[in-house]
Amino acid sequence: MRFEFYHSGLENIPKLSVDGTVSNSIHFSHWQGNETPAEVKADTSTEIALNLIASPNRERLTRGIDLVTNNHFDTDGVLSVWTVLTGAKALELRDRLIPAAEAGDFSEFTSEAAVRASIVIQGSDQASPNDEGGSPLAAYLAKGEVVDDARAYELVLPEVERVITQTNDYEQLWRGPWQRIAAAIDSFERGSSTVQEFKESKLSLVVLAPEIFCASGFNPTRHAAPYTAISHYAHGEIYLITTPIADGWSYRIDYPYYSWAETIVRPPIARRDLAPLLSRLNELESNRQGRWKADSTEMTSAVKFLDGAGRPCASRLFPERVADLFQATLASTAAVAASR
Repeated sequence: MRFEFYHSGLENIPKLSVDGTVSNSIHFSHWQGNETPAEVKADTSTEIALNLIASPNRERLTRGIDLVTNNHFDTDGVLSVWTVLTGAKALELRDRLIPAAEAGDFSEFTSEAAVRASIVIQGSDQASPNDEGGSPLAAYLAKGEVVDDARAYELVLPEVERVITQTNDYEQLWRGPWQRIAAAIDSFERGSSTVQEFKESKLSLVVLAPEIFCASGFNPTRHAAPYTAISHYAHGEIYLITTPIADGWSYRIDYPYYSWAETIVRPPIARRDLAPLLSRLNELESNRQGRWKADSTEMTSAVKFLDGAGRPCASRLFPERVADLFQATLASTAAVAASR
C-alpha cells in the first residue's frame, strides 16, 4: 500500500478513499454520502480501516488497489490512513487508535491519552475545515517550514505509532490545549459549569463558567467552546450553550459533535427547524446590536448570537428564558406538523 494526498491528477486513477470521499474511488469513510461496504462500516474512519484490514475479504473489498488517498488532514484521517498502510500490526493498537480518532472527530473523552494523542496530531479538540492552527506535530517536525496538508501527512505518518503508544514523549505539544480541556472538565466536576437536561425536547442547557477560559474570563471573539467537556457532560440531541459575559450572555446552539458523520452505533441526529425559534428570540431580544442567526460555519453549529460584523456579542435574554422559548417553540412546531 502507498499513500498520496489527493490532488486533481488522481481523479481518474482507481484508489482507496480513506476517511475523505473522492471520485473514482472505493470508500472507507464515515463522511456523509460515502459508499463504504456495509460489512466494514463503523462510526469512525479509523475503525472502518481496522475492520478492513481484519476482514478475510480484504482483497475483494480493495479490488487489488494499493493507492490510498485522503483529501484533508485531521486525527481520524491520519489514523485511518496509517492503519491501512500498516496492515495487521495496527490491530494490536485498536483500543488506542479508536479512542484517539473519536477524540479528534467527535470531541469525545475516553481517556487522557487518547485526547492528548489527538491534540498532538490535529491541535484543537474539534476537527474543522475552518481550523487554521494546523498540526502541532507537523509544525514541530518541519522546524518552521510552512506545512500544507500533503506535507503534514509525510511528516506525521512515520510518528503515529509512537504518538499512540508513547504520548507523554510529546508533552510539549499537548500540554497547553490539554490544560484548557482539563480546566473545563474540572469546572463541570466542581459545579461551576452545569448541564440541565430537558428530556421531552432532548435539549441540553449548558452554562459554562467564564473562568475556564482564562483568568480574565470568557472573550467570545477569542475563545472557542470547550467541545470535549461539553460532549462529556451533555447528553441531549441539541445543545444550548451559554456563558455569562459583560452585559449579558454569549450564546450558541450546537448539535452533538459526532452528528456530522454517518454513524452506526451512535444514533443519527435530525436537524431541527429553528427558524420559528430565531424569529421569536429576535422579537424579544433587547440588545439591538445583535441578532440570533443560523450558523453553519462549524460542522455541528446551528445558531449563534452575533453582531452586525458577525462576531459573538452579549444577548440580554436569560438562559432559562431561552430554554423555555426553545421548548415551547419546538413543541408548537411539532403540533402544527402533526396536524397536517
